[in-house]
This record gives sequence, C-alpha cells and structure tokens, in this order.
Amino acid sequence: MARIVFIGAGSTVFARNLMGDILSWPELAGSTIVLHDIDEERLRTSEVVGRRIVETLGVPATLEATTDRRAALAGASHVVTMFQVGGYRPSTVVDFEIPKRYGLRQTIADTLGVGGIMRGLRTVPVLLDVCRDMEELCPDALLLNYVNPMSMLCWAVSRASTIRTIGLCHSVQHTAHQLAGDLGIDPAELDYECAGINHMAFYLRFGRRGPDGFEDLYPRLAEHARTMPAPLRGEEKRSDGGVEGLSDAVRYEMFRRLGHFVTESSEHFSEYVPWFIKRDRPDLLDEFGIPLDEYPRRCERQLEGWERLRDRMEDPSRPLKVVRSMEYGSSIIRAHVTGEPVTVYGNVPNNGLITNLPHDCIVEVPCDIDAAGINPRAVGALPPHLAALIQTNVNVQSLTVEAVLTGRRDHVYHAAMLDPHTAAELSLEEIWSLVDDLIEAHGDMIPLSLRSASM
Repeated sequence: MARIVFIGAGSTVFARNLMGDILSWPELAGSTIVLHDIDEERLRTSEVVGRRIVETLGVPATLEATTDRRAALAGASHVVTMFQVGGYRPSTVVDFEIPKRYGLRQTIADTLGVGGIMRGLRTVPVLLDVCRDMEELCPDALLLNYVNPMSMLCWAVSRASTIRTIGLCHSVQHTAHQLAGDLGIDPAELDYECAGINHMAFYLRFGRRGPDGFEDLYPRLAEHARTMPAPLRGEEKRSDGGVEGLSDAVRYEMFRRLGHFVTESSEHFSEYVPWFIKRDRPDLLDEFGIPLDEYPRRCERQLEGWERLRDRMEDPSRPLKVVRSMEYGSSIIRAHVTGEPVTVYGNVPNNGLITNLPHDCIVEVPCDIDAAGINPRAVGALPPHLAALIQTNVNVQSLTVEAVLTGRRDHVYHAAMLDPHTAAELSLEEIWSLVDDLIEAHGDMIPLSLRSASM
C-alpha cells in the first residue's frame, strides 16, 4: 500500500484537502500518510485534522507525524511538497517592501518578478535537499511538487536530481471552470487543450462536446469580453461592507490581444508582463482592477483568522466535511498505484513536447499517468506570438536556476534585468542595487555562494 509523505504539512488547510482527496478513494483508503513539518505546533494541528478525516471517512488508513524529514521519507512511494521557505515573515514581507523603495510594486510575487526570483533562490536548495534524501531513502518514489515558483523548482530538479517529478497547479482546471461560469454552461461539458508554462499556459482549443459534435466556445467568450463591465479594484469595498471579488480584466484584455485565454489569474498575470503595473500610470490599476500587494493582504487575513480556523478544525463537536477538491494529486497517486490511467495537466521537462520553446525548460502540458509513471503528451508548436511571450518568462526562470546551481551571483542580476515587469520600471543601476538589497535582507535564506560581494 502507498506510503505518502507530505513535506510542509503545517500548511494545514491544503494538507486537509489533500488527505481528504486521497483517503476518499477506496483504492487508497488503507494508505499510510506521513506528515512532516519543522513547525511542531502547525504539525500537531495537521495531525489532529488528519485523524479526524480518518475517523470521518471510517477508513483503515495509518497516520504518522514527525519533524524528522529523513524518517518521514524512508520507504515513501509518493512525496508531496507544499512548504514555503522563509514564510510570510520575514521573507515575503522582504520581497514586497524592499522593491517598493524603488517604486516597483507587485501583486503576488511568487512566480516571476524580483519576488519570484528571490523565492526561487531560497527554495531551490531546500527542494534539492529533499531530493537528495529521496535518492537515498526512496529513490523510486514519485515527487508531486506544489511549491512555487513551480517552473524554477521543477527545472532545478530536472537538472540536479534523478527523482521523477511532476509539478502541480490548479490554474488550468480552475480557469476552465471559471470560464464555463462566465458563459453559463456546465463545466462537465468542456473539451479543451492547454499548453505553455506554469501560470502562462494558453487554451489552444476551448469548446464543448454536444450532440452535434464540437462547439468552439471562443466566439462566445469574445462576445462576453466585449460586454464585460468596468472592473472594480480588488481591495475596494461594496456598499454592503463585503469585499468585491478580484477583477479579471487583465486576462480578458490579453485574450482580446492574443486570441487565446491564459490560465493564471489576472492579479498574477499582470506582473508577468510589462504593460499593466506602471508607477507613472496609476490609471491602469483602476482600468484593469489590479490589486497591488494582494498576496500580503491574503496572508494577513489568514494570520488574523488562523486561531479561529484552527479551533474549528480541531473541535470534535463540529462535523468535519470531506469534499473532494479539484487538485490533481490524489488522482495521480491512485493512477500510479492501480495502473488505471488518468490525464492531468502537469509541469514536466519539455524535451521537445513544445517544439518552439527551449528543449530543457519546464512546460505545462497534458500528462497521462499510469503505473509506469508520467507520460506527457507532445503538443508541437505553439502559435508564434504565444511562444514569444512565454519565452520572456522562461528567460528569467532559466537564469535564476543557473544562479542557484552554479553559485554565480551575476545571473541573479541578469534574471532581474530580463524580467518584463522589473525592466519596464527600473534602470539597470536600480535593478542591480535592488538585487543587492534583497540578497542582503534575506541573509542566510539565500545560498552562501550568492551572498558574496556584488559585482
């Protein structure tokens, strides 16, 4: 039976959802789930919640919890990574506050931009440490990585480890469901093909199957884009005191310009390109409803409500609902264990899957999973304008990974220089100075080789 290890299990809400997903499959109900985290208090909460899930489902699963990573990994069949190196404080706060001093604003900062670069620098070494432990303790295990920056991390693993890895995100399936809602149709009817890189994949085909065959839904989506109301800024309040949902105007604007819809949310996508966040154009923020500092606000809300949420999850008098999520993780593990195939969208080395992107980059494509493991599907060439846009992000990913694996600090500067949003806002001198300030502020969160004197 499967031995499934969660690295970073103190992410209690995500761990709860994934445990519920896994144990609700009859074929996985007898699995051993091992929870690991370096935070003993958060780990204890996740263990309590895990035992409540086992009890609620009435399954013969075994649950273990440990702060010893090597003990957790010993004999694992599947490893799920879900950690955040440096946490909200100090690291995420540093990633936002120091760029602000230079007039560089961000929304999420976990995938690209100077925030994504710094997160990559401090996270890649930790993930590679996990992989080295896996190579010794469970070399045949399948690694399911949920940690951002997804493409940078998976790229580093593909270069520096023998562990089989797939990077998992929910943007493809979530966006498809959102678009179905925008069009007022049943998501179960959708038929689409999507490809690109994580957070910048595009629906190459988007439609639905009906009695008369395939219906292309892009014309209907274009009409919806033409009739959308003006956006409301994500942080603004409604008159009734509620918080208005985030605008999706950025993605619809890109759809109008590119003819294909992108998978990641507007608040993410706005900082992957040079056109929306500009210090001398505050009108663009209002026009497209761009919520600056969105991720810190989310973190603050979660921290404020954590104790109440923890008490509710641990309270034995409150029924614990187990509802299957849209995450791919449990379906992948089930397919790998049973051999019954499933198709998901995963992040894997390109190796010619998308012919007009670099051979060694990480791409997000359909993957068939079975007992043999991960079998990605070849897509061929993307429309040239989409490949060109994606390449601007791949450049940053490549140089960040190169910096970590070679210890060359100059490539950190190069990555920031080529970042679309950073380059649109700052001069070369400002970019280099910003990188120096960020590396110094992160201290020993950054590899020692990159903390040497600036060039």
